[in-house]
Amino acid sequence: MEKKNFFVSLLQKDKDITRLLLTTIIIFATMSWLRPNLFLRVRSFTSMGFQLPELGLYSIAMMLVLLTGGIDLSVVGIGNLSGITAALIMRAGFAQNLTGFPMALNILLGVAAALGTGFACGLINGLIVAKFGLPPMLVTMATYSIYAGAGIIITEGQAVSRVWPAVVYLGSNTFIYVPIPFWVLTIALIITAIILNKTKYGFEIKMIGSNAIASYYTGMNNKLLLIKTYILSGLMCAVCGLVILARTDAASADYAFTYTLQAILCAILGATSPTGGFAKVSCLTLSLISLQFLSSGFNMLRLGGYFREFTWGLLLLLVLSFNYIVEETRRRKSIASVRRSASR
Repeated sequence: MEKKNFFVSLLQKDKDITRLLLTTIIIFATMSWLRPNLFLRVRSFTSMGFQLPELGLYSIAMMLVLLTGGIDLSVVGIGNLSGITAALIMRAGFAQNLTGFPMALNILLGVAAALGTGFACGLINGLIVAKFGLPPMLVTMATYSIYAGAGIIITEGQAVSRVWPAVVYLGSNTFIYVPIPFWVLTIALIITAIILNKTKYGFEIKMIGSNAIASYYTGMNNKLLLIKTYILSGLMCAVCGLVILARTDAASADYAFTYTLQAILCAILGATSPTGGFAKVSCLTLSLISLQFLSSGFNMLRLGGYFREFTWGLLLLLVLSFNYIVEETRRRKSIASVRRSASR
């Protein structure tokens, strides 16, 4: 009884979680009604578990930067370039396997190279945004072209494939009946929640997003914090690139460019403020699940990619409009309350 009361009080207290939970339930119920023979199958949920981590990791990366009041349009470019770096190293090692090339060492080298690429790309983004004060949207739009172009030059426009079977095994199998990539996403979400809610750094980046001037005058190093955030975002993208490589046994410079819009949508739908200062990992998780249900349902209904793109754009516009109306209503109520207090 106490647990039930706690759960009900939590839903009543946190309107964002309540809204997203209801949205997820409605989408789940709708798709179950429209395609019960396809949607309500263990195989379908397993497939979703393999697909969700890609969008999920990019959404975490996007959320971190949005939290500072910025945006990162290069997340997919970083992820693809990181995956290409790892794939080239692992493919070379696998090709030399007959000469006794150590598999574990080669895989670790590929992972380290991917993470190093993500670190470097994030560092470049952070340095330009923090040191030169340029708009994050324009900076990351430009660096996306640079990272994507570098990937195309390195691969000559071809996908890099045929890495170690052990890597592919991790991306295409389950652990305790749950897809291994989904475990990676779960760990990433937990670590992100701890960073944002239990560390000094998490408090500081929220402060920067809320009021950069106030954070500066309280002694925070805004520039260094921005650089750290873009680096962390780049590392998350690199992990995503590794997950994609493991799941598809391929890395390509033009893979899934539409994830950028979906990551923005998922983060903002998940209660991340587009102007910075506020984010909830729990809400991001619910938005991920609801969008995955919707995307899988569209596939089962045989709706084309153009319809999905139209839907993502429309949803993003609606969510932004809804958030603006809510914030404006709160602002007006606060002003009215202050005026009533002053008149007394």
